Amino acid sequence: MLIRPEQLGAHLAKGLKPLYTLHGDEPLLVQEAADAIRAAARAAGYGERKVFSVSGAHFDWSAVLGASQAMSLFSERQLIEIRIPSGKPGKDGSEALQRYGDKLSDDVLTLVQLPRLDFQQVKSAWFNALDGAGITVRFDSIERRALPAWLAQRLARQGQRVAEGEEGQRTLAFFADRVEGNLLAAHQEMQKMALLYPAGELRFEQVEAAVLDVARYDIAKFVEAVWSGQGARALRMLAALETEGESAVFVHWTLAEDVRGLVRARHALDDGQPMPMALREARAWGAKEKLFERLLPQLGAALLARWLNAAQVCDGQCKGLANPRWPSGAWPSLRQLVLLLLGRPQGAARALALYT
Repeated sequence: MLIRPEQLGAHLAKGLKPLYTLHGDEPLLVQEAADAIRAAARAAGYGERKVFSVSGAHFDWSAVLGASQAMSLFSERQLIEIRIPSGKPGKDGSEALQRYGDKLSDDVLTLVQLPRLDFQQVKSAWFNALDGAGITVRFDSIERRALPAWLAQRLARQGQRVAEGEEGQRTLAFFADRVEGNLLAAHQEMQKMALLYPAGELRFEQVEAAVLDVARYDIAKFVEAVWSGQGARALRMLAALETEGESAVFVHWTLAEDVRGLVRARHALDDGQPMPMALREARAWGAKEKLFERLLPQLGAALLARWLNAAQVCDGQCKGLANPRWPSGAWPSLRQLVLLLLGRPQGAARALALYT
């Protein structure tokens, strides 16, 4: 049975189920949930703990199955943790987990930890066996728009808060910009502020002085920022990707692929196809589908052709083919391309004409 992360504390207070499955891509949140389950298990008398880390295709699943049926040597109850970092137990593991879910003992509490699972993994027989035998908690990423509220909630736990109104929003926005995509570091930065400053209200100057820039970005989020028109954030993310050693060629390919998708979608719309079919031509799914749906009506074929030409020039720049009308180097060229894409739709054609 799936429950939300915020429901876990109340659930544990009412009593323990025999099996808990945690999966998601936020290590801090998964770690905190696992710690809460371990604490509840200790309080309930689960005195012995065994940990199995599944690595490789030749993992001995018989040891896991045997441990779940064996009597504890040191206490009446035991906690068994099964960690599958890859999220892929394999054929033998799939069969073992299904058998495991069918033979749960009242004296054994099992905690399974998994990374973020895709659609097929969530529909697999082994995952359904785990979900049906106990409680499942999924931890999604904290999106940028939700991060200030998350930070405020965490600060309140340690007796600190920001000012009311616009000043407080500015403080939380600054904090969020410095820790986006890195909740473990965000947690450390808040612990640091608890040591530096007393309980009560935090001023912007205090947060600015204390919080390091520990944000971590991925290319998908960067591209979403570009298409949603978040100029300052997109350029900050691009600079961070360069600092982190990301491949400029791959960053460009991701942007260019979206431009090509928008061109295909525009052609589909011009041919009379409905928006859903056009979005399929663009291979836009999830958050990108919604962004493209809002964006496409504003984009004409001529402007998209100029974007495509600019992306081709930038491709050459990233691969060492200099163009005298473009900045020298891969990353300056990528910044130029991003600025041109962010200029849509007003004034973009004029800007692109200077560089293509």
